[in-house]
Amino acid sequence: MKIALVSPYDFAYPGGVVNHISCLERQLTMLGHQVRIIAPASKAVYTYGERFIHIGTPRPVPASGSIARVTVSVRLASQIHAAFDREQFDICHLHEPLMPTLCTTTLRLKRVPMVGTFHACGGKPWYNFSTPLGVMYLKRWFKKLDGHIAVSPVARQFIQSYFPAGYEIIPNGIDASHFSPDAPPLEEFDDGKLNILFVGRMEKRKGVNYLLEAYNILKRKLPETRLIIVGPGLRLRRKYQKYVDDNGLRDVAFVGYANYADLPRYYAVADIACFPATNSESFGIVLLEAMASGKSIVATDIEGYAGVITPGDEGLLVPPRDAATLASSLITLLQDEPLRRRMGAAGRQKALQYDWCHVAQRVLNHYNRVLDGNLLDERQLECAVP
Repeated sequence: MKIALVSPYDFAYPGGVVNHISCLERQLTMLGHQVRIIAPASKAVYTYGERFIHIGTPRPVPASGSIARVTVSVRLASQIHAAFDREQFDICHLHEPLMPTLCTTTLRLKRVPMVGTFHACGGKPWYNFSTPLGVMYLKRWFKKLDGHIAVSPVARQFIQSYFPAGYEIIPNGIDASHFSPDAPPLEEFDDGKLNILFVGRMEKRKGVNYLLEAYNILKRKLPETRLIIVGPGLRLRRKYQKYVDDNGLRDVAFVGYANYADLPRYYAVADIACFPATNSESFGIVLLEAMASGKSIVATDIEGYAGVITPGDEGLLVPPRDAATLASSLITLLQDEPLRRRMGAAGRQKALQYDWCHVAQRVLNHYNRVLDGNLLDERQLECAVP
């Protein structure tokens, strides 16, 4: 099968949707399909060679408490036509298909059957502010989709409120051989201290400020601990560093961006992975990374995370924006190594269910139903949640 995977987001910048598409492309290619990624890029993306088709220059646009790096050009039609004429795709899979302008222009110029995956949950999507004329066009483009996928029940509920349809739930995947308990730990942090690891972008909704407050509490009780913060973002990092300095906090390491190849080594050196996001998480791929790495987790009890973790089995869930409870839960796990090991082992077993070899096959099954004109109805799709 010849497949186009379309990303509205800058493919040279890390993010959940970009990582999802990258892993899906890798797995579909391994299965013998011809796959092309179509996306804007702020710099050359050499890894994919001819498998990457660069269309559009991304610009940072505020969206749902984050920054979406998308192309806003309205002059993409000729490049899209040329790509589809040259490649002769059998199917096109758009991720966040209503995000301007690459995805919406591809929908407008529809040449082949089209599937859309909706990743987002919560916040205020750009179409919430559209003019009546804009909404009319969005609905027209939405109707061009032949298949509809949501990555979680909460993501489906969110998009359903704007664009009702029969959505199949196909979750994010994980490369369970890449994120593995066997990954070698980073020597610089492997010194006997208890390591708490955060992985994510430096954005307000990720809750790093609450994690720092919790760490300030627990550090007084457990001085032989360290907080490792991995993820890009300079503006809030400066603010967080000021908090660390003002409070005389020791053993806080701001690592910055870590590439995909190095991430397993950060998980390997962690004793606990902590994800204190406040909202707008439809799934939480970082939870799966930590679980696949055999690590216990403390995370906030928001819908996207609660759909992945069973409290008490793979980790602990705490109320969002509650630094005191977050600190208490971290202390509980830091003081109980057998519990951490049990949770890590349970998390590894659950993560294997989300390995890309399983998830990609479900995506292929969806493609085939679209091509056969035989999509399941919404009642049947309810049973498709893992």
